[in-house]
Amino acid sequence: MKAAILAGGLGKRLRPLTDDRPKPMIEVSGTPILGWQIAWLASHAISDIVLCTGYMRESIFNYVGNGSKFGVRVGYVTEDEPLGTGGALKNAESLLRNEESFFVLNGDVLTNLDPNRLVRVLGDEAVGAIATVPLRSPFGIVDAGEDGQITGFREKPVLENYWINAGVYCLSSSILAGLQRVGDLESEVFPQLVRERSLRTVRYSDTHWRSIDSHKDIDEAAKELEKT
Repeated sequence: MKAAILAGGLGKRLRPLTDDRPKPMIEVSGTPILGWQIAWLASHAISDIVLCTGYMRESIFNYVGNGSKFGVRVGYVTEDEPLGTGGALKNAESLLRNEESFFVLNGDVLTNLDPNRLVRVLGDEAVGAIATVPLRSPFGIVDAGEDGQITGFREKPVLENYWINAGVYCLSSSILAGLQRVGDLESEVFPQLVRERSLRTVRYSDTHWRSIDSHKDIDEAAKELEKT
């Protein structure tokens, strides 16, 4: 199977780091996000990768090349204007349409979840599967009784029964025909699949996952990687 990495984002919230590089080339513990992602995919026997590039794509070309130094094969598609996550996949249709299904990964995610579990829930009725991870509170929680007596503190606990989109998908290639040239998977395509009852999820309750959206995320991701 192939995996498409959506690596064309501007990363505005990570400026000035993204003034001279695309978001997937931001370094975490000395290695670009993209390097971590390719190594993760390769560790799960996913060796054919399509990079959907846009903003400052030359730095990605120079770093990844044909993928041989990572032990994978890499193909590229480029966009000269932002196409959205759905449009980026549509732009890569020629490299993906011959696959029965393929993985999709946002270019700002660090994780060790097993993507192959997503494949198992696809079938005649499901054309897409989304990895979800538990929502962790961004703040500490204060526990107290009805009388106002504080009973304890919990530092950024996992909020039970709340699950968030991990930015890792498995999609049937049949989805490509319906994608628009410009558009987003999350706000346009996935809601339609929900209405058609053809979208599934796999919950990863005990896994490492971090989306790099801020400077603080970079520091926290580095600390987490030391523990994994």
